[in-house]
Amino acid sequence: MKDFRILLVEDERLMSTFIEMELSHEGYKVDVAYDGQEGLTISEENEYNLILLDVMLPGLNGIEVCRRIRQVSIVPVIMLTAKSDISDKVLGLDVGANDYLTKPFAIEELLARIRVYQRDTSIGNKSDEIKVKDIVMDNKAHNVKRGSKEIELTKKEFDLLETLLINKNVVLTRVQLIEKVWGYDYIGDTNVVDVFIRYLRCKIDDGFEDKLITTVRGVGYVVKGE
Repeated sequence: MKDFRILLVEDERLMSTFIEMELSHEGYKVDVAYDGQEGLTISEENEYNLILLDVMLPGLNGIEVCRRIRQVSIVPVIMLTAKSDISDKVLGLDVGANDYLTKPFAIEELLARIRVYQRDTSIGNKSDEIKVKDIVMDNKAHNVKRGSKEIELTKKEFDLLETLLINKNVVLTRVQLIEKVWGYDYIGDTNVVDVFIRYLRCKIDDGFEDKLITTVRGVGYVVKGE
């Protein structure tokens, strides 16, 4: 846990101090920024395992900060905000946030969500490059190749494929994939997973004899590999 670094971008001093103290007590290494531009600069100068990002920030707002972070990094981002409108949540997720937590929230819920990303970072083949069979995912360059073919993926397709590759040989249910890729606050039908699996198959399986993604009827999906 001591190697798990978190950037907290929150302009409310009492809130940021409370969160920082709780996270530090749990053993996390925490840096704090109090406005959007400062948060963006710190995120570019350091490597983090997770960013907690308030939406209503002075200077650059959290949505714009997240948008800019996503241009250069796939670090998990949890948005923190007093706004609870669905449109605000959708906007945050559309610009690349992984999860959304509405204030006021219990610190236990925040810690539980952080543990999810900590677990994803520490298990499987989470690294700059993931290889399964003839597919190679480069997290830093944010690209995917199968054999000599370069494959263009949207962010959600990339995140979904990454989750399947990291958990190779483990069957993931639709609910598990929703939580890992769309976040706990996703509101909608789990059939969205089936839709995106079809998108992925069209891009990474069509034209290849060896199909990468396997459906386990009544359970979910799995990528099998050595």
